[in-house]
Amino acid sequence: MKFLKFKNEKYEEQLKSIPHNFAVAHDEEKNESTLTIYGIIGDSWWDDSTSAADVDMALKQAGSNDVVIHLNSPGGDAFDGIAIYNRLKKHEGKVTVHVDGWACSAASVIAMAADELIMGAGSMIMIHEASTIVWGTKNHFRKEADVLEKLEDGIIDIYMMKANIEREEIKTMVDNETWFSANEAVEIGFATSTATSSTVEDNEEITQLKTQMQALQNELDQLKNTEPKNPTPVKQNRAVRIF
Repeated sequence: MKFLKFKNEKYEEQLKSIPHNFAVAHDEEKNESTLTIYGIIGDSWWDDSTSAADVDMALKQAGSNDVVIHLNSPGGDAFDGIAIYNRLKKHEGKVTVHVDGWACSAASVIAMAADELIMGAGSMIMIHEASTIVWGTKNHFRKEADVLEKLEDGIIDIYMMKANIEREEIKTMVDNETWFSANEAVEIGFATSTATSSTVEDNEEITQLKTQMQALQNELDQLKNTEPKNPTPVKQNRAVRIF
């Protein structure tokens, strides 16, 4: 298993403490399915994580519905994250992901599958090197290092589907373990918007509509004021019809 190992130790215990919650709700009237993915990504005997099989089953039930995902995860198994990413990319309906808290490691890969990725207030994305546990000879270690490098290349390919910077910059960010705030995720191209920016845009649209309505009302008032109070009656000529 290729799994998490944070370089930034101060966040490690917080991330591990995110409680597992995988929930699915289908709204046939709206043609929309909502998935909640909280906690570790991967397969487990104790049902305390969300696997690629869980997501696959939920999407089969969703049919062609649009999918809304609420994500808060420290990551987990890299290959489960990649499988979930590919499964979401094949889904017929629109995929919207809300990062409610953190989308780290394997969860950051899942987030990249979104047609629309919305960062919640205070939310973060984290990308880093893949890691694993190896026991054996020097050849075992060398082979495992080769596998990890190939795995990272594939994950960087996924990030580059969204990123608006050069591949080498992303690779450096992966090597150094990089955290992105909500606004930084938008700036680099990972996210499409933040929850706060969406609210501002909505408020601006409402303000513009109010301004337009007020302008129309002013024009109507001006027209009323220019109309003559006692209009002169117009004489009508009656035509005589001969049958």
